[in-house]
Amino acid sequence: MREKATIMDDRGMERAISRIAHEIIEKNKGVADVALIGIQRRGVPLARRLAESIEKVEGVEVPVGVLDITFYRDDLSLLNEHPVVNGTDIPFGVTGLAVVLVDDVLFTGRTARAALDALMDSGRPRAIQLAVLIDRGHRELPIRADFVGKNVPTSRSELVAVHISPFEKTDEVLLMDLEG
Repeated sequence: MREKATIMDDRGMERAISRIAHEIIEKNKGVADVALIGIQRRGVPLARRLAESIEKVEGVEVPVGVLDITFYRDDLSLLNEHPVVNGTDIPFGVTGLAVVLVDDVLFTGRTARAALDALMDSGRPRAIQLAVLIDRGHRELPIRADFVGKNVPTSRSELVAVHISPFEKTDEVLLMDLEG
């Protein structure tokens, strides 16, 4: 696997997060009944950064939760015999809220579908929206993001790698060639 291109550097990621935060505020006419829920793993720090950005603009602290979709995946039987469970932590009720699910990359739509299933087990939100840093296409399910940092057309022989602290030392999004 080799690096083909840098899609976003740290400043580009910060601009995309800021823009998505503004779009969330605008679409929901404020954030009085909005909560952010990051999909484990890289969706979690993105959700926290979105909450920080929203608070800078609105002066309101938006609740942030963490959603683990491991047992909701339709490919669970294909995963490791002992899948890693990172845990769900939603310290607020979701019923009646506009919940924004946050993930790093939207690809086939299967992760988003699993997140919808997992979230519905927590209550009945008024609305569910999806925010992603990168939409790379290749949907297998009829799912689309409400908020997108950047659309990046890719081939199936490419991988979009999101590097974000605390998981990596640098914040960047790379396009990788799986065949190279």
